[in-house]
Formats: sequence, C-alpha cells, structure tokens
Amino acid sequence: MRIGQGYDVHKLVEGRDLILGGVTIPYEKGLLGHSDADVLVHAVMDALLGAAALGDIGTHFPDTDPQYKGVSSIELLKQVGVLLEDSGYVIENIDATVIAQKPKLLPYRPDMVKNIADALNLPEDKVNVKATTEEGLGFTGKGEGISSQAITLLTAVKDYCFDDKIMSSGCEGCGGCSKR
Repeated sequence: MRIGQGYDVHKLVEGRDLILGGVTIPYEKGLLGHSDADVLVHAVMDALLGAAALGDIGTHFPDTDPQYKGVSSIELLKQVGVLLEDSGYVIENIDATVIAQKPKLLPYRPDMVKNIADALNLPEDKVNVKATTEEGLGFTGKGEGISSQAITLLTAVKDYCFDDKIMSSGCEGCGGCSKR
C-alpha cells in the first residue's frame, strides 16, 4: 500500500469563476491561478502523484507552460489517472477536504465526487469530499483564499491481493501478477 498526501491553496479574486472539484460554483470571487485554479483537484492530483512517487503537479503540468493556461484541472486529473495506470497502480480511495469560509459547499459535494470519480474511472464510493471552515481565522477564514487537503491510498498492481470476495476463483482464476 502507498499513501499520498496533497495540499493546495489559491487566492480568491474578482473576475474569475470559482471551480472546485470541476464544479462551477456561483460566487462573487474565483480562485487565481494559471489553470482553472481548482484547489480540490490539485490537492487530489498531488496526493495521487505523491503516493506513486511520481513527483507533483508542477513537475507534470508546470505553470510556466502556456498549454496549461486556463486548462480544466479535471482534464489534468484524467492524465494523472492514465499515468498511474501506466505505472501499475490501483486507486483504493481518495479523501479530500476543502477549507473555505464561504461559499457553503454542501450542495455541490455530490457533483465534485462524481467529477473526480469519473475522471479517474472510479466508483463514487472510493471518493470522499468534505468541506469545513476555519471559524473566521487565517486567510481562508477571512475569505482571502481557499485551500484543500487530500489523502489517497494506492496499491501497486504487482502487489494486489485478490481473494474470494473480489474474484470467486481467487488468484488461480486471475492469470495476472501471481502467474508471472
């Protein structure tokens, strides 16, 4: 098992859409950044890349590269999913928290979960998104920015353990890693 942790923060500014988990949320400010500045998805990507020891989002999608200007972070997340698959990793779960004083995010969380799960070809029950405030404290509490944290668990395909609850015939019917 491999555990990864991710964190991201962006400043709130006028004149930008607020996008979290691939959802455009009605609000008077949005997050400033080179891409769509989706802090939730950025934290998830860093957690996934970190768990696989594949660097971070700045390594793969540098903010100095014009091709990523304004890009959808969900599209970048899809690329991270392909990278993980090509590297032989299975995503077991993702747990993420958005830290924002405003706006209230409860109504948007199911769509955030769906967007992240769909981008990674995961069932929705492997993705959890929570939201919290900082009770008026710090830069997020003062409404100056939004941050997000994520943690994930990966399993290397070569280490994946199939049992009769996953496959009725267990490893004997798999023909995968244990046969090599």
